[in-house]
Amino acid sequence: MELAVTQSLIARKHGVILEKTERAFEELGVLNPAIYQDGNTVHMFYRAAKRGNFSTIGYCRFEGPTTLVERHKEPIFVPEYIYEIHGVEDPRITKIDDTFYMTYVTYDGINASGALATSKDLIKFKKKGIITPKFILHEFTNFIRNHLQNPSIAKILAVNTARNYPLTETMKEHLLVWDKNVVLFPKKINGKFVGLHRLFPSIQIFSYEKKSELTPEYWKEYLKNLPDHIVMEPKYDHETSHIGPGAPPIETEDGWLLIYHSAEKREKGLVYHASAALLDLENPQKVLARLPNPIITPAEHYERHGYVNYVIFPTGTAIFDDQLYIYYGAADDKIAVASLNLNDLLTELKQNPNENDIK
Repeated sequence: MELAVTQSLIARKHGVILEKTERAFEELGVLNPAIYQDGNTVHMFYRAAKRGNFSTIGYCRFEGPTTLVERHKEPIFVPEYIYEIHGVEDPRITKIDDTFYMTYVTYDGINASGALATSKDLIKFKKKGIITPKFILHEFTNFIRNHLQNPSIAKILAVNTARNYPLTETMKEHLLVWDKNVVLFPKKINGKFVGLHRLFPSIQIFSYEKKSELTPEYWKEYLKNLPDHIVMEPKYDHETSHIGPGAPPIETEDGWLLIYHSAEKREKGLVYHASAALLDLENPQKVLARLPNPIITPAEHYERHGYVNYVIFPTGTAIFDDQLYIYYGAADDKIAVASLNLNDLLTELKQNPNENDIK
C-alpha cells in the first residue's frame, strides 16, 4: 500500500514480515526490533513476548529488506538480573568503531530503565548494566522540590506519580522514575559517546567518554538543568501525549536523520506514529528541521488491531539503493516495514526548517 505523506513524499507499506509463533518465548507477540544492516543482510533483534508479558530478545536474518532466511528457535538475550527479571525489551543496535552497542529497556515488573550491552560479533553480548538515572521516586520528589517551576521536571513528576500499581510500602520504597528509549549515535561526536533518551514527555540528549561517568551525581546535575538537555518536545497534533527516540540516528550530508515515535491522545486511547526530524551533525541537540505530520500512521488492520491497538513503533532502519526501510512494531504483537525515498524525505525535511527549536 502506498500512502501520500505529502504531495512529493510517498510511504510504501510492505506489510508484516514477522509474526508470533507457537514457541513459548514468543507466543504472545513479536515487536519493536533492533536492526543492523551489513550489505544486503539485515540482522534483526526483536522483542519476543510470552504469556504474562515477559520479554526476551529473539534473532532472525533477512536477505534484502524483507526476505526472511533464518530465525532462531530460542531467544538469544534473556533476563539475568533482578532489575530485568520481568523482561528485556525494545532493543536498538548501533556499531561504533569495532563494537556493537545494544541499548534496551529493563523491566522488573514495576520499573523501566535503559541498559547497555556490547558485542564484537552480534552473537555474544556482555551486559553493562543500567545507564539511565536510577532515581527512587520519593527521593526524586524531594530532590526537585526546588525545581518545580521547571515545567519539564514537573511533568516528569506528574506522570510517574500517576502510575497506579497495587504496591506494598516496601515496593513503594523501590519505585523508580521511568526512563526509556535510549539510542546511541553511530559515531562519537567531539570524542564522546552521544545518546538520546526519553524522560516523559520529551527527547533529551546525554554524552560521556566512559560509562563510569554516568554516576548518580552525573544524573543529579543533569536533572537540575534538564531544559539544557532537551532536544525536542511534543509540538504537533500527532504528539499531544509524548515523543521518544525511535531508530538510531542516520548520518547524512544534511544532518542526522532521526526517526522517532510520536503518541497522540484520542478519546479511546493513544495512537502511535512514526515521525522524522533532522539534527545538526556537530551539535545534535540543534534541531534543523522537523516534519509537521507523521511519515507513517496506523491505517492497516495489522497496525490498528493487536495486543495494543493503533501502534506504529519504529526502532530500526536499513537503506537499499535510495530507499529508507523503517522497521516497526505493529499493534504491539507483530513486526512490519515501510519504505520512503531517502532523498525525498531529506528534501521534505529541509522545506520544514525548525528555527524556533534551534539552540
